[in-house]
Amino acid sequence: MPTATPTEPAMKTATKMFQLLVADDFAQEGLDFIKSQPDVELVHRPKSKEETDEQFAAIIAQADGMIVRSGIKVTAKMLEAAAKQPGGSKLRVIARAGVGVDNIDLNAATAQGILVMNSADASTISTAEHAFTLMMALARNIGPAYKGMCEGKFDRKLIGRQLHGKTLGVIGFGRIGRTVAERALAFGMNIVAFDPMINVPTMLDGKARMFTDFSALLPHADILTFHVPLNDQTRGMLNGETFKLCRDGVLVINASRGGVIDEDSIIPAIESKKCGGAALDVFVKEPLAEDSKLRNHPKILTTPHLGASTKEGQEAVSIAAADQLMIYLRGEGIIGAVNAGGMRVDLDPLQNAYVDLAGRMAELVSPMITRGIASITVELNGSSLAAAAGTIERTALVGLLKRHMDVPINVISASHVATQRGIALRTTKTDDDTLGTRLTITVQGPVGSTDDSTLPGDEVRRIVGRVYNDLRPRVVEINGYHMDMIPAGSMVLIQNEDRPGMIGTVGNEFGEAKANIADMTISRRRNTALMLLKIDGEAPEALIEKLQKHPGILKVATVRLPDVK
Repeated sequence: MPTATPTEPAMKTATKMFQLLVADDFAQEGLDFIKSQPDVELVHRPKSKEETDEQFAAIIAQADGMIVRSGIKVTAKMLEAAAKQPGGSKLRVIARAGVGVDNIDLNAATAQGILVMNSADASTISTAEHAFTLMMALARNIGPAYKGMCEGKFDRKLIGRQLHGKTLGVIGFGRIGRTVAERALAFGMNIVAFDPMINVPTMLDGKARMFTDFSALLPHADILTFHVPLNDQTRGMLNGETFKLCRDGVLVINASRGGVIDEDSIIPAIESKKCGGAALDVFVKEPLAEDSKLRNHPKILTTPHLGASTKEGQEAVSIAAADQLMIYLRGEGIIGAVNAGGMRVDLDPLQNAYVDLAGRMAELVSPMITRGIASITVELNGSSLAAAAGTIERTALVGLLKRHMDVPINVISASHVATQRGIALRTTKTDDDTLGTRLTITVQGPVGSTDDSTLPGDEVRRIVGRVYNDLRPRVVEINGYHMDMIPAGSMVLIQNEDRPGMIGTVGNEFGEAKANIADMTISRRRNTALMLLKIDGEAPEALIEKLQKHPGILKVATVRLPDVK
């Protein structure tokens, strides 16, 4: 029988294939990129206007990942219908080729454990350039001048404003806002910027004065340009009241999201001369109504949401969205997530081992939680674990909650589920050398969850674990019971009075039930003890019921954990 050469393996490993649904119009370069991936089946199938959400759900349910632009609305009804398809839904991730995810129901996606991401970085230059183009065109009356020329006029009385020396107020100082500010500095403009998440007095080497109060910035700007997401804090932030705080004749640019400016306040502000004009690329409802007064006002310049619409921008966001989606499906990382809360999968071996440990610890302690959860605290000690904090937190949440849930839960939906149920979650990171690298999970019950029957030390559920050089998980403490045990396989936890004969009694009961004990760990605390038994196969229900009724046995719980390789 011939043997394989070093360059010709004896057996090839089958590649896991993913189906990727592109549910919108898409740049050809992006489609070509997807087709070039050896582990991807491309389905380019935009939703038609005639299709209902329920009809399109059958197509979504077959895909591992879906890419959209702004032409489709991914609704709760659509995702729920996909989940109800025969065999359920395979969908794990939705990628938005572009910035805004307003057309995706984030709550519905998160509740179903679907990761949502965008490719915002890819369109930064195109969007910033468009905002700057709008500002220049508005300042120099390009819109009315062009319209007049088309009508045969030659009006040289359209006097504009130069940008040099003017103060630009940048609302939102993220990627796009900073890019606009950098270009404004090159034009000799002064910069003030609002961003509540930046708590330093200046940015851009001291050239941008920062504000965390939107109203406080307004009196300082000749021109306002908006680069914020649409949420409860930004919706209608520039309105009839806040316009009053602006300089007379302020110019307004919006190439971010429709709705951050109250559209009904724009024309009154122009008529009162508080606003000198507005340039708008985005609107509350798109497409903008044909009879909208915003379309034909001489002081308002409108474009049909062209911020990222350059050849380079469209190619970039399409390829980036597909690439980010495949990186996630392959388990190589998470880029551009908008509902993952710091979760990462690009971790080193030690961090991955602690993620695995978190799940095992949570599942081990979960059966002991019988009276509800009010709060969960995840404590990470050791600087090497900081990058994995979000992933460890979510993995622990899944392990703690899934036993008590009647619906599926995963690392994407875990935080959402906990919030819905009023469970407070806190994660702390410390670096105390005296403690060593370790993970602690503490679960506090609601008011009334402890009573006279609660043993001292059992007021909360606390479990501590470590990973040593062999990268194998260890539990070293459960509620003050100290041990060194690998949490794996089929396990039975028995809390009992610490008195003679208890070990023999338990052993006899297992023997009579023909349940083989493969390993046993015992720890003592005050006048009680905790036995952790690893057994071959599942523990018979009759055995567990008999143990629970036995004098001296306080609590019995079972759990099945993955084996350790």
